[in-house]
Amino acid sequence: MEFDSKIFIAGHRGMVGSAIYRNLISKGYKNILAKTRAELDLKNYEAVHSFFESEKPDFVFLAAAKVGGIIANNTYRADFLYENLQIQNNVIHNAYLSGVKKLVFLGSSCIYPKDCPQPIKEEYLLTGILEPTNEPYAIAKIAGIKMCEAYRDQYGCNFISVMPTNLYGINDNYHPENSHVFPALIRKFHEAKLNGGKEVVVWGSGNPRREFLNADDMADATIYLMQTYNERELVNIGVGKDISIRELAELIKEVVQYKGSIVFDSSKPDGMFQKLLSIDKLTQLGWVAKTSLKEGVELAYNDFNTSK
Repeated sequence: MEFDSKIFIAGHRGMVGSAIYRNLISKGYKNILAKTRAELDLKNYEAVHSFFESEKPDFVFLAAAKVGGIIANNTYRADFLYENLQIQNNVIHNAYLSGVKKLVFLGSSCIYPKDCPQPIKEEYLLTGILEPTNEPYAIAKIAGIKMCEAYRDQYGCNFISVMPTNLYGINDNYHPENSHVFPALIRKFHEAKLNGGKEVVVWGSGNPRREFLNADDMADATIYLMQTYNERELVNIGVGKDISIRELAELIKEVVQYKGSIVFDSSKPDGMFQKLLSIDKLTQLGWVAKTSLKEGVELAYNDFNTSK
């Protein structure tokens, strides 16, 4: 990937895509294609086909997706499956048709079975049942991985897949119902602080453990793999350590400087107990994350305050 290569970022306004965009600009890449949803509806096959035919991008980062937290995933099950399949099918197929040199498909760690051994290795994919609450989204992402593999097998396309762990960072979604746990907690503690609330209620028991990766670190890893990795098998992107939801809540409480108490509502679902990715392959390929979790919470809270 040269500095003047034509690079298309599908989903450049989301947290993942915008992080990739910032990272490419900071590294000196100048020829970046970025279209808003109004300019290019990735669910519309004819629009995507025309775009690829006219622009002929050399490299593609497929970061566009319909995403959400546990409530959204479980409520809009059909939407998450249908829309993500549409986006993936249109972009991957037209990348092949137009002769794209290389494509990176960004998935999610929710692709792995519910009761995987920990840490989760790439080869554990499709070895067990999925977590029911986000099964439709996970199935769409698994289809994207298999599509990249199939286009490599049948047509020789250099399409690779990367699976980031739970992400947070600039341009995150802080919606009170449709966000992931990290931004949802930032919003909850911030609003409780402003309103003088005596307690913050956190869904679940607080015992499940999650791994969190700063989106800008994820972008750096994704670009690194675009430049250096050309194999069929997917690659996990993570930090290699996790934290309980209880510990995360305490850390966010500290950064926000909220003085009240934390109450865990165990009547609400926990999801998978642990979801820690094995990053052995990524480490062997020569990349490690740079941002500590506390530093990341501080950056995310600053972003939340400036984006309101």
